[in-house]
Amino acid sequence: MFEAMSLGLATAFQPAMLLAVLVGVTAGVFIGMLPGLTSTMGVALLIPVTFSFPPAVGLSLLGGIYLASTFSGSISAILLNIPGTPSAVATCQDGFPMTQQGKAGRAIGLAVYASSLGGIFSTLILLFMAPALSELSLMLGAPEYFLLALFGVTIIASLSEGDMLKSMMGGVLGLIISLVGMHPMTGEMRLTFGLPALYDGIPLVISLIGLYSIPEVISMLNTDDKAEQETRSSFTGALSSLRDVVAQKVNLIRSSIIGTIVGIIPGAGSSIASFIAYDSAKRASRQPQTFGKGSEEGLIAAESANNAVTGGSLVPLLTLGVPGNPVTAVLMGGLIIHGLAPGPALFENTPDIAYGFIFSLVLSNLIFIPIGLLVAKYCVKVILLPREILATTILALAIIGAFALRGQVGDVLMMLGIGIVGYLFTVFSVSRAPMVLGLVLGSMAESNLSRALMLVRGDTGELILQFLTRPFSIGLVLLCLLSIYLGFRKGKVAKSTAQ
Repeated sequence: MFEAMSLGLATAFQPAMLLAVLVGVTAGVFIGMLPGLTSTMGVALLIPVTFSFPPAVGLSLLGGIYLASTFSGSISAILLNIPGTPSAVATCQDGFPMTQQGKAGRAIGLAVYASSLGGIFSTLILLFMAPALSELSLMLGAPEYFLLALFGVTIIASLSEGDMLKSMMGGVLGLIISLVGMHPMTGEMRLTFGLPALYDGIPLVISLIGLYSIPEVISMLNTDDKAEQETRSSFTGALSSLRDVVAQKVNLIRSSIIGTIVGIIPGAGSSIASFIAYDSAKRASRQPQTFGKGSEEGLIAAESANNAVTGGSLVPLLTLGVPGNPVTAVLMGGLIIHGLAPGPALFENTPDIAYGFIFSLVLSNLIFIPIGLLVAKYCVKVILLPREILATTILALAIIGAFALRGQVGDVLMMLGIGIVGYLFTVFSVSRAPMVLGLVLGSMAESNLSRALMLVRGDTGELILQFLTRPFSIGLVLLCLLSIYLGFRKGKVAKSTAQ
């Protein structure tokens, strides 16, 4: 094993590999920043470019895009309150308030270093523990996936900013929107109102673009405070924030572990990981009242978990040939196109490529630190543009991003409609994060509940028995109950404090 690792390390430091990592990371940073251009889309678009490259070089290019685009969604989230990727929604909670306080540079620095360390942690787990963890992921079935989604729903209470009832209403609305379209098992149409554009449901990316872009556009056009723009465009403290990230080692390690575990579970995704890590950090914090108002703990938790998913999601792909999320599904296609078979044979037959790819991921996590900071340093100047130009540019990018996803005009109209809902949320001081969580978890919960019911032939009693007898199910049930209890206790404490 160690001989194969040394061979992979030598492969990773070949000039062609280093150049591929540099190009991939640079492209990934710009792809992730733009709303609508997801990591999946970036990797898929550039797979044809790798056809003429050696397999190791092509994979390192795609890996660099994957890691950098997963991080760089936080740049637009922090600077403009518009998440570039779905996983950056949790970053908006504290990243944008820091920018409003004139700490844009520090927020970017914290995000870059936390993402890098979280990504390196998960890549090292992939390197040394992949086979054991892949076997663990196979032990999870539809009941566990449903309970994981249910656990995510219980987090909504902790994301409430003030009125918990409003937050719960936002979460329920997100769950309802996730049900639009065809039932995953029966094919029955729900909430489509006879409109063909809604038959496939409302994609998460389109919802996020509308929910965050449109309210910001309206807000920019309604205000014109030049002094506030100058304050927000300050970019200082980025380099010195590394020691502050390392100082929060418990938060960093806990969030990285959460991100890695969630990444290993096929279909869970980085959005769920970042919210769970954010919730865990808030519960463990001595200053939970600062979350949502510029908490560095919250930002570090969300970003480290976000990028820790990347290494975790590659565990089932490289060891079992099972993609962990849409990006790794596209990467699997890239492996097959290059004549490689994902799974145990990959490490046995081509150890130089397998381990070379893993070590190139470590390099990618290191390289996006200077590139991310450099890009963000100049992007922050965008805030100084006249409000009309900035608002128009954001609106244009939102329309292009919504249309580019499936090439349908109906998607643009859906994005604008959800954008109006997002604006109403801001008017009535309702947090948008619970709605996003509902959107993310709704389809996951429904499809796995349907699958679990099919396995027990519709016997709900048998399903409940499985929840209470399967080891992982019991653990998730207890986590759900604990989360609900802590949510109610938080509500009582807040009520008694107000009195």
